Amino acid sequence: MTKELSTKFDPTEVEAGRYDKWLAAGVFKPSGDLTAEPYSIVIPPPNVTGKLHLGHAWDTTLQDIIIRAKRMQGYDTLWLPGMDHAGIATQAKVEERLREDGISRYDLGREKFLDKVWEWKDEYAGTIKSQWNKMGLSLDYSRERFTLDDGLSKAVKKVFVKLYEKGFIYRGEFIINWDPAARTALSDIEVIHKDVEGAFYHITYPLTDGSGMVEIATTRPETLLGDVAVIVNAKDERYADIIGKTVMVPFVNREIPVLTDDHADMTKGTGVVKITPAHDPNDFDVVERLNAQGHALPMINVMNDDGTMNELAADFADMDRFEARKAIISQLDSMGQLVKIEKMIHSVGHSERSGAVVEPRLSTQWFVKMDELAKNAIANQQTENAVEFFPPRFNDTFTQWMENVHDWVISRQLWWGHQIPAWYNVDGQMYVGETAPEGDGWTQDNDVLDTWFSSALWPFSTMGWPDEDAADFKRYFPTSTLVTGYDIIFFWVSRMIFQSLEFTEERPFKNVLIHGLIRDEEGRKMSKSLGNGIDPMDVIEKYGADALRWFLSNGSAPGQDVRFSYEKMDAAWNFINKIWNISRYIIMNKETVTATDILANVDKVAAKTAGNVTDRWILTKLNETIENVTKNFEKFEFGEAGRALYNFIWEEFANWYVELTKEVLYGQDEAEKDVTRSVLVYVLDQILRLLHPIMPFVTEEISENLGLITGSLVTAAYPVVRPEFTDDAAVRGVETLKDIIKSVRNSRAEVNTAPSKAIPILIKTDNPEIEAFLKENDAYLTRFTNPETLAIATDIDAPSQAMTAILSDVEIYLPLAGLINISDEIARLTKELAKWQKELDMVTRKLSNEKFVANAKAEVVDKEKAKQADYQAKYETTQARITELETLS
Repeated sequence: MTKELSTKFDPTEVEAGRYDKWLAAGVFKPSGDLTAEPYSIVIPPPNVTGKLHLGHAWDTTLQDIIIRAKRMQGYDTLWLPGMDHAGIATQAKVEERLREDGISRYDLGREKFLDKVWEWKDEYAGTIKSQWNKMGLSLDYSRERFTLDDGLSKAVKKVFVKLYEKGFIYRGEFIINWDPAARTALSDIEVIHKDVEGAFYHITYPLTDGSGMVEIATTRPETLLGDVAVIVNAKDERYADIIGKTVMVPFVNREIPVLTDDHADMTKGTGVVKITPAHDPNDFDVVERLNAQGHALPMINVMNDDGTMNELAADFADMDRFEARKAIISQLDSMGQLVKIEKMIHSVGHSERSGAVVEPRLSTQWFVKMDELAKNAIANQQTENAVEFFPPRFNDTFTQWMENVHDWVISRQLWWGHQIPAWYNVDGQMYVGETAPEGDGWTQDNDVLDTWFSSALWPFSTMGWPDEDAADFKRYFPTSTLVTGYDIIFFWVSRMIFQSLEFTEERPFKNVLIHGLIRDEEGRKMSKSLGNGIDPMDVIEKYGADALRWFLSNGSAPGQDVRFSYEKMDAAWNFINKIWNISRYIIMNKETVTATDILANVDKVAAKTAGNVTDRWILTKLNETIENVTKNFEKFEFGEAGRALYNFIWEEFANWYVELTKEVLYGQDEAEKDVTRSVLVYVLDQILRLLHPIMPFVTEEISENLGLITGSLVTAAYPVVRPEFTDDAAVRGVETLKDIIKSVRNSRAEVNTAPSKAIPILIKTDNPEIEAFLKENDAYLTRFTNPETLAIATDIDAPSQAMTAILSDVEIYLPLAGLINISDEIARLTKELAKWQKELDMVTRKLSNEKFVANAKAEVVDKEKAKQADYQAKYETTQARITELETLS
């Protein structure tokens, strides 16, 4: 039973309650059809730290489009939802909230603090799910996962222990990136480098034998308190006489040696380098080399984990590192040991999470040894098991990063996360295992794992691994497609690939679709500091979810950024409103024709036993659109698919076919009317199916009112090309008809002749097929051009005072006496001549290109040759008409 759509498209009305109906019907769950090919996507789990932004909306919209289309195409689909505990980010948010109440995590203790974080997680997970629902994401919530749930914890422990047993995980004291605000280690890719104003401080150290001073330059004078040596290059003749001597470190009165190492660059600074191995990775490497040569240089850490100076920093103990810097420089100046300060701009690492300046710091941490894991991942990209990147250039990005990857520091000095499965006893023994060791006196490592360690297992841990007999793991892994932004290829994509290869011997996903960033209208990255962020929920409230999804799907090509603007949102809403209005018109004119009648009548049109040429034309164009959209969906070219849909729906269906059907619908032949109604309803139904993955709400609403399917559009069959629909002759004929109508309308407009005023129209053609077609379908010309008289023939003589239009195989003359100025008409036709010459030049250049002709498909070359012949004919006919008019002027 169908009903009329409301007179105005209201997204709030259309979307209200719809998502709950889908969930209640269970249409988002896998079909359970084991004969169907599986297709799976795991959602990139958002951090439980707040609301989703437009980037998330884009990312998830693209995934939903893919999974909805595959579901309709008969695949057994699974889109698995979940969220990430996001160690540092979430703990920082909760600690910030506690500080507002004057409490620290240390006041609560680990257990009670974690209770607070779980409360936060529940609150924000609920917010995220409500946002997913508003966007219409077809997720299977019965399989929802969280990176700290029991199943994933089991997977994390197994992976850690296995990597440790293979020697790929080790514990050691090394220089790492330290976040003094969050008080935790960071991996290299969690450090953002920013150009800031700094300085080179030139300082002198006295030689302890009283023979002089050595000058060094440093950007971090506060670290000199941890100096253990000074080095010069063995080839640097300037310092040959001081090698082996000692200098005195200011303030701590530590005597340190002058040694040689190639790290000292004779061309930079003074050529003398102070060595602070606990606070600089290069210095750490120098000391490792020197100690291997028999020296016994210590590692002296002069900072606390919060960035203050410790008890080894002499009089500067308890001062903030930057306050200590100022105090040290001031005192060196008063002591006469500050030579000069050179201002400069340099790159300084900042914590991605807290924003604090990162401190290189000697620390005992857990690491993943990356060389073999990286080699395996790189080698896999040369096999049939390779992960395919869209666009392909990101394969190079992935490979280059893996070729240059460093060992991964995986321990974090946090409480929120997967606690490292290592235990220590009072005897200094260490035990690593999935469960605690038996016996008393064992204490578990306080650190937790980097949040990327658990999310790297996401594609298979969410499917039930390490139980390799788990039903979902056997059915849906490896997954089909991952959709993510290019900014986390290093953080996440690469780690999923090497962990999956190591533990499942399979790629984690077949395809990776990389999208860009959403920027504002001026092309700027959206950020809190610029205040240019857009809340997707605000956009949905104003325009509806379907309009936002349409904009996001059509914004750009894979890998490219997209600019958000409310003008684009207005256009998206207008398009949906157009669909709504034509749907309302069709439903109102559907009358009593049944679903069975509709399908039967459409088959008759295809067989040419019913209907007319415009019906066959629209079914052919529908075929072309289905083929185009499906092909572009397969390549993840949603922008191209959207353009094909837009042009077909707005231009060919709404602006032309719906209008052309009025010739039949306003007539007297009831049988013919039913056929036309059938084609209208059928094509609209196919449009709704094509659009549904992008615009699920409005298409479902219209489909229900159209009444052609039972059940939900969510699980309806996706359109397929039907070869019997293709009628090239109908397309040629109707396209000629359209060109004539457009040409007459344009000519009328040029001389301000109203469409309501009847005018004589002469149509000349040397093509017998076109002549017969136009005469057979002259009712359309009469309805849409309003001729006073209409002549269609091969032997028409062009009137002297007539507007002329040259089309393919057709010449149109409008003898508008008194309105035509021959000089103006010659000028207009001369412009037309230039246009045809330009088109002719372009196609001729293409066909003159030997590489194009040799490499292009034969049908493409033939198409260009047909264009060339058409443009040549139009050029010659236009030139002939100009010559004819010139004889009369």
